[in-house]
Amino acid sequence: MATPITWVGDHWLDLLGWGGSALLVYSLLQTRVLRFRVLNLLACLTLLVFNGLLGVWPMVGMNLVLAAINLWFIASLQRHRHDEAVFEVLEVSPTDEYLRHVLRVHGRDILRHQPDLVFDPAAEGQHAFLVQRGDETVGVVLLAVEGDQGRVLLDYVTRRFRDFTPGEFVWRRSGVLRELGLRRVVTPAHMVAPYYDHIGFRRSGDSYALEI
Repeated sequence: MATPITWVGDHWLDLLGWGGSALLVYSLLQTRVLRFRVLNLLACLTLLVFNGLLGVWPMVGMNLVLAAINLWFIASLQRHRHDEAVFEVLEVSPTDEYLRHVLRVHGRDILRHQPDLVFDPAAEGQHAFLVQRGDETVGVVLLAVEGDQGRVLLDYVTRRFRDFTPGEFVWRRSGVLRELGLRRVVTPAHMVAPYYDHIGFRRSGDSYALEI
């Protein structure tokens, strides 16, 4: 009876093929654009090696082309992730029907990331921003303004663009904060996976603060 090490040594090519196939299937289950491309690239490279060792050249050619396509998309996504020309910030009324639709559709996912969210669109000083990529809404920012300070109520990114930070265009790119006369913005204390330390915010207790 072969030992596990001997079995792996005798069947490593099979493992390579099955592993590449499993990774390919797993990549197709991803909702995030960038993660899908990266995992699909790794699967294509694995299957390229597998088919190359077997001498199945049509499959080698196909996986080589697919790997090149994935590399092109990854480079494009990375190049445009901080590009103002790609993402646009639109201020809408807190009572806007489309805003309410977006919040309703993504409500369960929103509460997973900001479980203490409380938003009253009729309250005084409420501001709402949609972050758009073309005609697709990729983010929502809700802000409560009190004097010259803004309190972040919600900074949400849709699943497809979760590998990006489109909310940054509200905080440092679009100029909307200065237009509101704000000098400081403070984030919620219980936000899951905040990214603010990468865009100029500073840690302030359990929250982050941006001096404008």
